[in-house]
Amino acid sequence: MIRKKGSAKWSGDLTSGQGHVSTESGVLKDQPYGFRERFEGAPGTNPEELIGAAHAACFSMALSLVLAEHGATADEIATTATVSLDKEGDGFAIKTVHLDLTAKVPGLDEAAFQTAANAAKEGCPVSKLLTGAEITLDAKLA
Repeated sequence: MIRKKGSAKWSGDLTSGQGHVSTESGVLKDQPYGFRERFEGAPGTNPEELIGAAHAACFSMALSLVLAEHGATADEIATTATVSLDKEGDGFAIKTVHLDLTAKVPGLDEAAFQTAANAAKEGCPVSKLLTGAEITLDAKLA
């Protein structure tokens, strides 16, 4: 079993408080996050952006695995994951994630590419984690 850690510290109330997020590897160390970063576009990070980065990275790796299983290797896989935080009742919920993919895969036809991209979307561990959200995909073969 692989275990990775992320951590966060928070001080204050929701709207004027401030937090810092870090990763075990140190790639993120005490990066600021808060209400303004999440809802008003202030500099810093937020949970949705971090989930999007994790999903894009995981999906890209999953696609490279699926392609290898079909004898193909990508020159490039570029993925953006857009995570939507929607108002729901008195709170918020992540209801949708949209994956935008552009890949350069020599020798792979469009049908095989679409099949591989959809298999990666379904097989990616982060996609599996987000089963409560609708995950959509636009895949373009460059």
